[in-house]
Amino acid sequence: MSAIITDQFRILTASNFVDLITDSSSSFYSFVGLSNATDYLSTWDQNPPAPKDNFDEENDYWDTMIALKKITNDDVRQVIKKVTWTSGTTYDMYRHDISRDKLSKPSNATRLYSSNFYVVNKDFKVYICLNNGVDPENPDGRPSLDEPTFEDLEPGSAGTSGDGYIWKYLYTISPSEIIKFDSINYIPVPRDWKTTTDSGIALVRENASSSGQIKTITITNRGVGIGTAGEVYSDIPLKGDGSDGTATVIIGNDATVETVLVSNGGSGYTHARLDLDAAGFPSGTEKPTFDVIIPPQGGHGADIYRELGASNVLIYSRIENDIENPDFITGNQIARIGLVEDPLSYNSSDKLSLDKASAVGALKITGAGYSSATFVPDSVITQTIGTGVTAFGRVVSYTKETGILKYWQDRSIVGFNSDKSQKDNTLYGYEIVNFTSTVSSGGNLTISGGNANYSIDSAFTGITTTINSRTYNLGQQFVNGVSNPEVQKYSGSIFYVDNRPSITRSLNQKEDIKVILQF
Repeated sequence: MSAIITDQFRILTASNFVDLITDSSSSFYSFVGLSNATDYLSTWDQNPPAPKDNFDEENDYWDTMIALKKITNDDVRQVIKKVTWTSGTTYDMYRHDISRDKLSKPSNATRLYSSNFYVVNKDFKVYICLNNGVDPENPDGRPSLDEPTFEDLEPGSAGTSGDGYIWKYLYTISPSEIIKFDSINYIPVPRDWKTTTDSGIALVRENASSSGQIKTITITNRGVGIGTAGEVYSDIPLKGDGSDGTATVIIGNDATVETVLVSNGGSGYTHARLDLDAAGFPSGTEKPTFDVIIPPQGGHGADIYRELGASNVLIYSRIENDIENPDFITGNQIARIGLVEDPLSYNSSDKLSLDKASAVGALKITGAGYSSATFVPDSVITQTIGTGVTAFGRVVSYTKETGILKYWQDRSIVGFNSDKSQKDNTLYGYEIVNFTSTVSSGGNLTISGGNANYSIDSAFTGITTTINSRTYNLGQQFVNGVSNPEVQKYSGSIFYVDNRPSITRSLNQKEDIKVILQF
């Protein structure tokens, strides 16, 4: 038994995924993490390992997560491969019948969406090619010489070179979408094509007219010994399952067909042919043949997701340093990005809703000289909680001005190696112990790390602190000098992970994350 998952399923799945992300009841986030990648693998930065897909590895992604950024409606688009118009290139043309038995020309693609049948020009206007100059002398089409730039609703040629190309304008990519969704290999398709009231899109969509309206007829054989030079045969019926379609054929100087034009595209066609006999067309010594191209359902421009094959989704996230919400650290590295669905707020059953969220704990440090203290990134900090009980963590960042020390706790600090194997001997114990500002007997506890010992400021509670008349937003809430992460570990579903060479984040930089999901 033979079966196939069609391209339309992939396009539908991509569209449904976009709808899911933009649904107000959903909560999707990008995240960054893994500040000590070379501790995991010494050659990480030269050759990052492929992520592993299992529950154990997912827990490690959470353990090493640093911060999350919410994905909004404006951060996700269906995208199509980027085909940039270049003079002298021969493009494919739209055809309804491309398959492994009828290859697209000149690319020899076995499916429409693998062919180069549309272009984006220098002004980010997108056009579909309805005719690439194909004729009996040029069965693979001809080089395109005139860049399409018009926004006319009806298909037309782009210039006066006579290259034979007919283009149909579809849409223009907006400047805001260029920033977020244009890439080396992909361009975006507008959101909500079928329902948007955007005037430019609505005009193209409404001009698609009725389903099955013929726009293109090509000549496959010019015939021999036909009629008189310059003779015009009008109102040749298009016979098929549609109605009212007609064509016009013009005879050339050598008594062969020179030109065929669509006079009336009609409607409702899923197959059609020219009924030459009904128009009294001369048979000649060899009868000409034509190929009637059937448009997509609804006509060209009715549903560009189906028409252009938008089966990929691009998710955009910009990571920048925000003094009002400093969840994304500087002065340390990140080597992993990812996407997670429906994470929960810390110690809650509610979905996370913050625009930015910290995935690490933090301590408010006090003590003599804290404003000049040095905590080496990724070094281990410890706090003696009681006899035989010690809290351990790895330094993520330290802000001298505010005394905020951010840390994370992964399994490598509690008896396991970075490759998940158990350590033979450990000074750390085998359970993760939380840092705290008090014990049952009361009083602050000492943290050892950096170049001195300091205490947790148990008197501090809040999300801001004022120092020398300047107010600092700390990004997360502190109680008695201790702040929990803003997201609940191991909640939600991590569905995309990318291990990257380490980059060190600095105060003056930002990162644009663009993730392509292929369906």
